[in-house]
Amino acid sequence: MDWLIWPGTMVAVIGVFGLTYCIRAAFKIRAEKLDETQTKNRLQQLVALNMGALAVSTIGLMMVVIGILLG
Repeated sequence: MDWLIWPGTMVAVIGVFGLTYCIRAAFKIRAEKLDETQTKNRLQQLVALNMGALAVSTIGLMMVVIGILLG
């Protein structure tokens, strides 16, 4: 089941990179010392990207686990 494990690993790594980007962007937003409402609005926009990256990472992990179980 290598055809499922390796692509799943790549998908999971892409998701982890997305999560890392979200963390760095959130720290950058906090460091800008903006108004509370502006900070809140920008962080809320980042939540969608964060959830997408988490979903991609989860799908990749599921692909790896299924590949291992079937292999």
